[in-house]
Amino acid sequence: MFTIEHEFDSTVITLVDDGAAPLQEDVIVNSFAECITVEQFDPRTDSTMRVTLSPEQVRDLAAALDLPEGVYQLRKDG
Repeated sequence: MFTIEHEFDSTVITLVDDGAAPLQEDVIVNSFAECITVEQFDPRTDSTMRVTLSPEQVRDLAAALDLPEGVYQLRKDG
C-alpha cells in the first residue's frame, strides 16, 4: 500500500509494508525539484536513516530495475 501527498515544495510518497510478518517500517520518499530523499525509521538505532539521490540517479535506478546484469549509461537525446 502507498500514499501520495502534494506538499508546498515536494511530493511525498509513503510506502507501507503490508506483506507477511515481520513487517518493515514505512519508507518515505520526498521528491523535490533538486533531489529525492528516501527515509526509513530504524528501531535498532531509534533514528531515521536518509539517502539523498539526484534526479539523474533516480532515473538510472528506475531504468536499472528492468535491465539485465551489466554496465549502462543512459544518454540524453538531442
